[in-house]
Amino acid sequence: MRKISSPLIALALLGASVVAACNTVEGVGQDVQAAGQAVEQTAQESNDGDPSTP
Repeated sequence: MRKISSPLIALALLGASVVAACNTVEGVGQDVQAAGQAVEQTAQESNDGDPSTP
């Protein structure tokens, strides 16, 4: 019985790590998206409607 529980524990730890990594990647994606929206909003606010404005 002891030999069977070791692989199961290792598999459970691996599964938990994968789930945690997915949550981390999703959080980073949300942070990058929020930063992009802030840059876009700032660009729109600084645009005065003149097409020649860089």
